[in-house]
Amino acid sequence: MITISMSPIAFLSIRWYGIMVALAVAVVILWTLWAVRREAKLSYETVVTAALVGIPSGIIFSKLLHVIDMWVYTGSPGPLWSFEGLTIWGAVLGATLGVWVYSRFSKLQFGYLVDLVAPGIILAQAVGRVGCTINGCCYGIPTSLPWGFIYTHPESYGYAASLVLPEGMGLHPTQVYEIIFCLIVFVVLLKLRGRFKPDGSLFLIYLSAYSLWRIGIGFLREGTPFLFGLHQAQVIGIIVLLIVVPIMVMRTRRVKVESKA
Repeated sequence: MITISMSPIAFLSIRWYGIMVALAVAVVILWTLWAVRREAKLSYETVVTAALVGIPSGIIFSKLLHVIDMWVYTGSPGPLWSFEGLTIWGAVLGATLGVWVYSRFSKLQFGYLVDLVAPGIILAQAVGRVGCTINGCCYGIPTSLPWGFIYTHPESYGYAASLVLPEGMGLHPTQVYEIIFCLIVFVVLLKLRGRFKPDGSLFLIYLSAYSLWRIGIGFLREGTPFLFGLHQAQVIGIIVLLIVVPIMVMRTRRVKVESKA
C-alpha cells in the first residue's frame, strides 16, 4: 500500500486543491493563447473575452452541479463560496455553454476555438486531479492492489475512509488513474489535430472519450448513487454521449456528402 501523509492544506486555510484548480485554469488559458499564436486565425482579444465569459460560467455551473449532488446526498447544499466541491463536468459544460452563447453574439468561430482548446482542457484536468490526490477526495473503493492509497493526515478527505480499511487494504487511487488517462488523451488529441472536419469535431471526440471514462471509472469510485444506481458523473456522461455521438454521425455524413458534391 502507498501511504499519503502530506497535508492537504498548503498554508493558512488554503488547500492544495484550490491551488491546483487555479493552476488548471491557467493551463487552459496559456494553452489557448499559445495555440492561437501558432494558428494565427483568432485574435488575442477574442480569446481573452471568451475566457472572461467561459471561466465564470464554468465555475458557476460546476458549483451548481455540486450543490445538486449535496442536496441529493445530504439535504444541504454545503458551503457555496469556496473552491471546494467543484465538479469537472460542471466546469467543462458550463464553460462550453458560456463560450457558445458568446459566439452567437460575436464573430468567434466556436468550433475552431474549442478544437484548439480541447488538448488544453484535458491537460488542465490532469493538473486538477493532482489537487484531488493531495486533497484525498475522489478516491476509489477498497482494493488489495499494491498501489492502493491510505490517507493518514487528519485533514485529508480520505482519512476517515482509510481508518476503517481492513488490514492489507487501500483505496483505489482513481485520481491517479484519471491523471494517466488525461495525459494519454492529451497526446492522442495532439495527434488528431487537423484530421477531422468540420471544426468542432476534435472537441466532440474529447467529450466522447471523457464521457466513456467517467462512466467506467465511476464503478471504482466511492460515492452515493444519484440515479438508477449510478453516480451523478456517470449519468452526465451517458447524457453527453447520447447527445454527442449522433451529432458526430450527422456531421460526418454531411462532410462526406459535401465532398462528393
